[in-house]
Amino acid sequence: MSGTSHTDPLHLKPNREQDAPIYLQLYRRYQEAIASGRLRPGDRVPSVRSLASELGLARGTVEVAYQMLVGEGYFVARGAAGTIVSPRLGNLADAGRAKVSVSAPPPGSTPRLHNPGHLTPPFQLGMPALDAFPRKTWTRLAAHTLRTLETVAMTYPDPAGYAPLRRAIATYLGISRGIACTPEQVFVTAGYRGALELVRRTLLHTGDLGWYEDPGYIFARQFLLRAGMRLAPVPVDEEGLDVRTGRQRAADARFAVVTPTHQSPTGVALSLPRRLELLEWAHDRRAWIIEDDYDSEFRYHGRPLPALKSLDRDGRVLYTGTFSKVLFPGLRLAYLVVPASQAGKFRDMVNHLPDPGSVLPQAMVADFMEQGHFARHLRRMRPLYAARRGYLADALARMPAERLHVQPQAGGIHILAHLPDGRSDKALAMAALDGGLAVQALSDWRMRKSSQGGLLMGFANFATAGDAAAAVEQLGTILERPDVT
Repeated sequence: MSGTSHTDPLHLKPNREQDAPIYLQLYRRYQEAIASGRLRPGDRVPSVRSLASELGLARGTVEVAYQMLVGEGYFVARGAAGTIVSPRLGNLADAGRAKVSVSAPPPGSTPRLHNPGHLTPPFQLGMPALDAFPRKTWTRLAAHTLRTLETVAMTYPDPAGYAPLRRAIATYLGISRGIACTPEQVFVTAGYRGALELVRRTLLHTGDLGWYEDPGYIFARQFLLRAGMRLAPVPVDEEGLDVRTGRQRAADARFAVVTPTHQSPTGVALSLPRRLELLEWAHDRRAWIIEDDYDSEFRYHGRPLPALKSLDRDGRVLYTGTFSKVLFPGLRLAYLVVPASQAGKFRDMVNHLPDPGSVLPQAMVADFMEQGHFARHLRRMRPLYAARRGYLADALARMPAERLHVQPQAGGIHILAHLPDGRSDKALAMAALDGGLAVQALSDWRMRKSSQGGLLMGFANFATAGDAAAAVEQLGTILERPDVT
């Protein structure tokens, strides 16, 4: 009967003494099992997690083999229902009598990775380590929340956000980021774009001019331009945003969007003199500073830098943070801290805008923070990310020096690798994406053209050094292709 695996894991176990990579051996074992009839159309194969555990392999290694088999039509991924041998192979194998003609990839070829929808592609930006998320604790909190908040969840939610969550955020920011604020200054939003929309609707007008880091966070730039804002690109150097150039190019700007703790995407920190310059400009021009503190929790050398907001004495900084990078993106929860003098305006505006959504996930995050799980999770993730960053940096360091140069940085969950002049980072990123690698081109994050290209690569989901090495090996093959210039 179809639906059950007929393979013995021992027959799938790769031989580490062979020259072929482990993922390629596993790929071939499955091909042989299908060809011999030991696996038939419709048979279910073990999950990535269970097979990796049985064979003593890294999950990433098994994922690469499965993605190859899905991409070539041998397997069909059905999400939560599991992965099966494609029923379309029925005319090629019949109860072990007919055989599938299989051939291994040519020597030196690189597997094309596919993302069947439930796997995170290698180098994915902005994605935390999902395998390290404390699911058991979260599930327990979810059950408790459903039991205790049943009535509250059925009423109209506070458009400013769930009150206990706003209190927890204010307490956390006071301790960890040096920001003195009350819960009334905190507004929970549907993601970072929700925070930008709230600022735009409350303090800005269509056509207002703003400073924008160049290069800078591409999705914020796209949102602001589509919302009718005008953006003046201000260059970023080793000290962060060049405030003096900003004054020269657009002294009359009404706002500035900055990532001072860990500049997105270069990773540099805004120096103290530049911070003071920026605050002085905002004071002089009565301008607003939108501080995006998107992943300041993850710093691997020294203590996290204080938030720009902690230096704000004139009430010109609007501070934003998100739970997407710390917990998981599916929450779609962010927060905005506004100056005390503006809290009333923002409170009035949220009554006329979509609220941050269901109270249940907000209540779960509040419990997660109040019970100490949030702080413990951060303490656990810092050394984990430091190790995973090392996996990727080491793998990239083994590539020829003329291909990529990794820019040093003290924190974050991605790496920026510069390309030699003349290489098109956009062409490389497109070729990599076509091969299942989610690298991004630095040029796409720029407003002005530059001869200096680079590749942005997330590392949070490389569970082992082998996972990172396999992805870098594939990237290296793409870099060598003569048609990608």
